[in-house]
Amino acid sequence: MQFLKGHWQLICLTLAIAALWPTQAVLPLRILTVFLHELSHAAAALLTGGEVLSLTIDPREGGMVVSRGGNRFLGLSAGYTGSLLTGSALFLVALRTDWDRKVLALFGCVTLAVATLYIRDLFALGFTLATGALMLAAARYLSLNINDMILRVIGISSMIYAPLDIWDDTIARSYLRSDARMMAEEFGGTTMLWGGVWLAISLGVIWLTLRHGLGRTSNIPLRSPVRFLR
Repeated sequence: MQFLKGHWQLICLTLAIAALWPTQAVLPLRILTVFLHELSHAAAALLTGGEVLSLTIDPREGGMVVSRGGNRFLGLSAGYTGSLLTGSALFLVALRTDWDRKVLALFGCVTLAVATLYIRDLFALGFTLATGALMLAAARYLSLNINDMILRVIGISSMIYAPLDIWDDTIARSYLRSDARMMAEEFGGTTMLWGGVWLAISLGVIWLTLRHGLGRTSNIPLRSPVRFLR
């Protein structure tokens, strides 16, 4: 009972996102999680000495990064795990800090930079430019509470997306040419083995995030007025 009282807003938000996840109502949010997946591939390539040639996402929730060099093992592993870690970090920032505006603004700047440097096709360019601009506008003009809620929604969506997509792409439909399939071809094992490893990691990260992030209460005080900055 105490848990429900302390976290009822978060529970309602999670249930709403999960219920709407298969619908068109949250399609932009699903595409954003795909962008985080591809961004994680790109970041792994760059951080291990490689070069990103292009990044793309499409309205059917597909995506691809073309890179050269870098650590192939980390690059392939980074998609699901990297997007999950990013989502978990955003979620923790929302719950445990008051850095919401700064972090959302940084996220917007990164999105715009990726759009400028690596994206060339029309849909992906339009989506990332619009998303980055909206993040910067929200950080500048909307209240701290609304910025907090935006980060919670993105974080929860990433934590929902990772295990569901890992299960669907690498275990339920192991015949797909997924990241796990390429891992199996290049490093041994099977698609289901790598999918199982990533699924276990994702569930562990989610558990740790909730355990150390929730505290006694995660509710946003309803008495705090929602104000727009001038």
